[in-house]
Amino acid sequence: MISNLTTGKTLSVGTTEKRLQIDYLLTPSELSTELTDGGDVVEGLTQTVKSLPPRYFYDDFGSQLFEKICDLSEYYLTRTETLILRKYASEIARLTGACEIVELGSGSSTKTRILLDAYQQLGYPLHYSPIDVSAGILESSARELLADYSSLVVHGLVSTYEQALANLKPSPLPRRMICFIGSTLGNLTPQECDRFFAQITDALKIGEYFLLGIDLQKPTEILEAAYNDRQGVTAAFNLNMLAHLNRRFQGNFDLTQFEHLSFFNSEKSRIEMHLRSLTDQVVQLRSLNLTIKLAAGETIFTEISRKFNLSEMQQYLSTKGLAPLQVWTDPQQWYGLILCQRQNRK
Repeated sequence: MISNLTTGKTLSVGTTEKRLQIDYLLTPSELSTELTDGGDVVEGLTQTVKSLPPRYFYDDFGSQLFEKICDLSEYYLTRTETLILRKYASEIARLTGACEIVELGSGSSTKTRILLDAYQQLGYPLHYSPIDVSAGILESSARELLADYSSLVVHGLVSTYEQALANLKPSPLPRRMICFIGSTLGNLTPQECDRFFAQITDALKIGEYFLLGIDLQKPTEILEAAYNDRQGVTAAFNLNMLAHLNRRFQGNFDLTQFEHLSFFNSEKSRIEMHLRSLTDQVVQLRSLNLTIKLAAGETIFTEISRKFNLSEMQQYLSTKGLAPLQVWTDPQQWYGLILCQRQNRK
């Protein structure tokens, strides 16, 4: 069934309804507002250092471009994490035993299949709770999983991370494991990380698990190549944010007057992505009643991707009540996967 926790509505979703439940923690009107009100755009573009929220990367075309980025030879992140999961998923399953898998930012749930296969091979029941703000992607990926795993039960949440973590129902299995893979943690500032891990700790009972994927520090030339690919796919992905804003907010950004800028900030150990204005220009977003001026060379900050030290991250997690049980990396130690268990906070 698909239920709306605010209205209490339940809708039939076909022959899989006995194994599929989707709860809307965001109502349709909230989803619409979340996607269209543009308050975060106004806030970001009226700061001294202009910025845009990374969520505006992901219109349909932007999502397609990101899928292409993940397949690029320079973009090692997805490929490396997938290799680690394939090698160690069985070990993860043995360490946790039977547990509900909760995934934040589930998307197409592609890498989740590696974990489901491992738990299935050990004879454990399969319960999966994907969390995503995109109801369409969540439902379509859930249906595909249900078609391929005959014993799987899916309870999805259309929600932000914060809402979902605060509203998780008791696990149907002895324990649960919250997964935050895909190196998404790198998009959070240190302050946002502090809040996020507090929410994770509150959502887990003592003894339950947290699986985290992080991109590790490495030579600058490797990092910068991953975000400045030779084919220009990442540049197109970055510039497409402006096209997205044009459509959504009646804007007149001229994409030919901007260029993609991405570099490693060694002081903050992060990749920064910007859109740099090639000329003095004035841009309007009519539906937001917003006019901004950009000087030649001025940038709009679009994303960060922090790179972590594995030992420091383990120590940090321990202070949040998430004790690392096991750490896995690739042979080059470019990427890390950390399985933690919830302990009392220090």
